[in-house]
Amino acid sequence: MNAVIPQPRQATRTGATAGPRASGSWRVHSADARLRDLATTVHALLAPHLGDRLQPLGAVPDPDAATLTLALDGAASPDFRTPVGLAPTGEAGPVDESYLLTVGTEGVDCRAATPAGVFRAATTALHLLVTSGDRIPCQELTDAPHYAWRGLLVDPARGYLAPGELRALIDLAALYKLNVLHLHLTDNEGWRLEIPGVPELTAPAADGTPRAFYTTDDYRELQDYAAERFVTLVPEIDLPGHCATLREALPGLPAAPAPEGLTGRFPFVPPLDLTDPATAKAVATILDGVCRLTDGAFVHIGGDEAVGATEESFVQSIRELRSRVREFGKRPIGWQESSRAGVGPEDIAQFWVDVPMMDLPDTAEELSARPELLAAGHTLEFIAALKAFFAPADHDLARILDGGGRVLLSPQSHLYLDRAYAAQVVPPGQASTAVRLGFPTYRPRDVEHAARWEPASHSIPDDRVAGVEATVFAESVEFLDDVTTLLLPRLPSVAAAAWTGRAPDWNDHRTRLAHHGRLWEQRGLAYLASTEIPWAGQDPE
Repeated sequence: MNAVIPQPRQATRTGATAGPRASGSWRVHSADARLRDLATTVHALLAPHLGDRLQPLGAVPDPDAATLTLALDGAASPDFRTPVGLAPTGEAGPVDESYLLTVGTEGVDCRAATPAGVFRAATTALHLLVTSGDRIPCQELTDAPHYAWRGLLVDPARGYLAPGELRALIDLAALYKLNVLHLHLTDNEGWRLEIPGVPELTAPAADGTPRAFYTTDDYRELQDYAAERFVTLVPEIDLPGHCATLREALPGLPAAPAPEGLTGRFPFVPPLDLTDPATAKAVATILDGVCRLTDGAFVHIGGDEAVGATEESFVQSIRELRSRVREFGKRPIGWQESSRAGVGPEDIAQFWVDVPMMDLPDTAEELSARPELLAAGHTLEFIAALKAFFAPADHDLARILDGGGRVLLSPQSHLYLDRAYAAQVVPPGQASTAVRLGFPTYRPRDVEHAARWEPASHSIPDDRVAGVEATVFAESVEFLDDVTTLLLPRLPSVAAAAWTGRAPDWNDHRTRLAHHGRLWEQRGLAYLASTEIPWAGQDPE
């Protein structure tokens, strides 16, 4: 078998059985001058896995080396239907990412009608090289995505990631055929993007401590790096709630009008009031800067959990945020709560929660069986207040569809990968790491739980789905190793569902995953060696 993830749509063994030696020397060859830059990118992706067995680009070919050939070939594009959803590049229609990969006796040919398709084939070839043992069986693979938008959200606002660490995550996303990196850049805990004209946002703290953030040059370089791997960066400036760092940087901005009786009952950062002229001006300057810095077509405005704002204030704020992003030439995306400000066919809402998927107890007996909630200090009164606050979420999905909007699927129940692992699947050697990772109030789950998510389970017509996006928020993380341990081995399961449009067969998928620990180790990525998976001799520590 091959252990490619996502599993290709069609795989055919060819007559010859002795393919090229995966453990031998390899070179990358671009059969078209238009693919020379792509060959450089593919060569860089292969380097951690092949080491000195990978010939330098442009070197005199070693006659004993196998060849990874990159070629543009319109006739090689398989006849699959157009992918569902939005092209993250903002193009009118989804990019053709279909490809044909052929393993012959002398090497691997990656052919497609577009450079994007050739690149997807090359990542498949990398999987074959790493997971096939000594020789790659001769075979032909044809493949194409189901969803056009396949994303991963990371959260440097709470857990800062240096530019080099973000590049490692871009590589990881690309290797599993994801094509969006959603950067949650602002929150109560941090503001991570330099905004021209608003230096206060990234200035040192009052005690002189420097803040970690991405300079405009960092941001441009990250976008370029991602684009070389056919990944689009989507920045998120989360407003009108989640605004503590903005308030600290720009003191004196008035709070949004609050519902009667709320003040003093629960702690919250007052949301911004975008009907206030000074607030609206400051936010407009920020969004103008973000839109000017961003190459892609989309900017995420947040819009979630605006605790402490009246309905009228929230609606006015969301409409102002959307209007400003459009005025500056980008398309706004908001969390599902933004649908409460009205929805039209041009709107995109990211679906993440309803009360049932929050999985909260109703009785004292049920609460006593949830140690993670008790440890977080949750009481029945607080849980009842949470349910009341999130009750409108039960109607958001219908509101989006009724208004003609598009849904970006990120259900908390399965695609929030900042969920602790179930203790029974954690190997003893990783117990101390696993116990401190994950959002403290989510019920811990095993890897199989995430892998069994079906995109169709939400009963959304395909033409109304914008795409699929996993998230890994950073409330519990300190290092890149923490992020990748939460992501791996779960992210490939979500990537498989996003690429194929359905949950992978668990028994087949866990067998494929068993060979990918080697791939992650070769890239220096920490992962959880779940006992559900028959690992092929890897040691994650």
